[in-house]
Amino acid sequence: MPIPIVVFGIQYLNYGRFARGLPPVPPWAPGGTPGAYLTGALLVAAGVGILANVRVRLSATVLGMICFGCVVALHTMRLRTVISQGGERTGALEALALAGAAWVLAGKSSSGLTIFPGLRAFADTLSKIGLYLFAFSMLIFGVQHYMYAPYIATLIPAWMPAHLFLTYFTGTAFIAAAIAIASGIQARLGAALLGLMFLLWTVLLHAPRVFAHIHNKDELTSLFVALAMSGVLLLSRERYQKQGKSRAKLTCARDGFTGLK
Repeated sequence: MPIPIVVFGIQYLNYGRFARGLPPVPPWAPGGTPGAYLTGALLVAAGVGILANVRVRLSATVLGMICFGCVVALHTMRLRTVISQGGERTGALEALALAGAAWVLAGKSSSGLTIFPGLRAFADTLSKIGLYLFAFSMLIFGVQHYMYAPYIATLIPAWMPAHLFLTYFTGTAFIAAAIAIASGIQARLGAALLGLMFLLWTVLLHAPRVFAHIHNKDELTSLFVALAMSGVLLLSRERYQKQGKSRAKLTCARDGFTGLK
């Protein structure tokens, strides 16, 4: 996840403007060049902090706030368009998913606790919220695969068979994984499989498109969005794995206490 965030930040610094398809800021947001530079600097700082394992909890919490703030303060400025148009909706949901993923990472990390003692509890709360934000985004992505199936089918590489079937299958996988993550039922499996699906997209779909259109910056952004999503789903899987181990330890301790009685 941190590498795509750093790449997004560098893109903002390189463009000097807000660009379509580049999360988390919508292209029509106010702020101009100064706003783009500030966004880029913040994303690079947060991504480098996570990547270098320096104040990870703080960096991830701030990153989540940036992404969530963009959704609440900026994307909702055109809420009617976000609701009615798939492209605008996808941009808002990507920012929301990144916010949720960053907060999941903040709750998972043990780095960066000493400066702000209350940050642990705050990050743990945001981590729980983040899982639901992420699951909601995945759910809507799944629904969109049904809504725009004919168009999405055209994006699948020509050598793959049954484009329309794969589109509906992907939408179903999104919805199933979202329900699993939100409910906690087979959440580890759902998160791992969806993370694998995003990773396969990165390799099989986005990477060839980047090489075929080497000067198309939008294709590069799409590749790193998919890569970021694959990483955050693995984080969700790790979180549930840690929760499962904690429950197992609690059960063992309880059984041991019962045996002593």
